Amino acid sequence: MQETRQNRISRLLQKELATIFQEQTRMMHGIMVSVTRVRISPDLSICTAYLSIFPSDKGEELIANITKSEKAIRFNLGQRVHNQLRIIPELRFFIDDSLDYIEHIDELLKK
Repeated sequence: MQETRQNRISRLLQKELATIFQEQTRMMHGIMVSVTRVRISPDLSICTAYLSIFPSDKGEELIANITKSEKAIRFNLGQRVHNQLRIIPELRFFIDDSLDYIEHIDELLKK
């Protein structure tokens, strides 16, 4: 039962975080941030979001900026989901480098 609730809330948070990042990166031409995966702790207090950033060479810089503005993102998220959630979880962001890994494997296979 608890797992179903976690999945539902993680999908909600993924959708809302994707919308927030889409609005914030609209003004920065040539940069795209997508939320690939969201995991929520069993007590719903910690949300771990994995971000895919294009171009990947700006990933570390963007993650640093996102981490600095974590409170503003959490506040914005709280305004969007205040009817669905009582407590807005603490946010943690990490780079999802699975696409880079797949690209590297493809290059190795072509050789």
